[in-house]
Amino acid sequence: MRRRSPAGGSRRRRVALAGVCGALAVAALATAQRGVAAPADPRLAGVETWALALGATALSDERLGGFDLVVVDGEETTRGQVRELRRHGTLVLGYLSVGTIEPWRPWYEAAKPYRLDRWADWGEWYADVSRPGWRELIAGRVAPGLVAKGFDGLFLDNTDLGESHPAETAGMRALVRRLAALVHGRGGLLFTQNGEDSIGPTLRHYDGWNRESVTWTYDFAGRRYERVAAGETRRARVAVRRLAAAGLLVLTTDYVRAGDRRAVGEAIASACAADALPYVSGIRLIRLPAEPYRCP
Repeated sequence: MRRRSPAGGSRRRRVALAGVCGALAVAALATAQRGVAAPADPRLAGVETWALALGATALSDERLGGFDLVVVDGEETTRGQVRELRRHGTLVLGYLSVGTIEPWRPWYEAAKPYRLDRWADWGEWYADVSRPGWRELIAGRVAPGLVAKGFDGLFLDNTDLGESHPAETAGMRALVRRLAALVHGRGGLLFTQNGEDSIGPTLRHYDGWNRESVTWTYDFAGRRYERVAAGETRRARVAVRRLAAAGLLVLTTDYVRAGDRRAVGEAIASACAADALPYVSGIRLIRLPAEPYRCP
């Protein structure tokens, strides 16, 4: 998963927090206020737990089948693994970064001509989405191959590229339109994350949205987990409520140090109070909770 660090861009209902201890977390969750509209797509109405599990170790963890919705790496996940997860009744989305070029992907050589500046935190390059060749590679070759594995849809990342690279805005919007036509044309779901300041023109193409680092995040420069500034948390929660009211299933992902139960409780309480479905893990997204996080 690729995040705009440290606090870049992305379920509902009182607290039976398996795996999270402490009276403070329970008390905070119990005071959460609810009331936004249900997701527009009826397939998402019953989703109460979710996981962002991009690491191979998480993918092989049998606990993954206990979540209502999971996001796994679209390229690394096999058709058989998708089928097994869906057998449990889990909605399965395939992760795909459409705004960066990752050197470990099998399509890297074809993507190299479209590299822009390097994103050192993740060891990848921003993509020149303004060029038709990149959009054709993603929408005409990569995405159809992932959808053919039987995913319930795709989870796009780095669609907010235009916020840091304005020249890529129009190209990204064109690419999202194409991917939405592909996914929805096959009856699938389309999600993205972050970019609440730029998502407006493409909002109609999405069924769900994730906001990363609402309360806790990872600071690459300092190599540590840290609490997000209060003002940024408030701004993120406003965006969460706004997009939920627009009919999207809204999710959050916070990043905390292993074993920090207080931070986990704070992140979940914050998400639930904003009517989002919480997920909490380490920055590499290989750590699953003992039980799914849940807002009653």
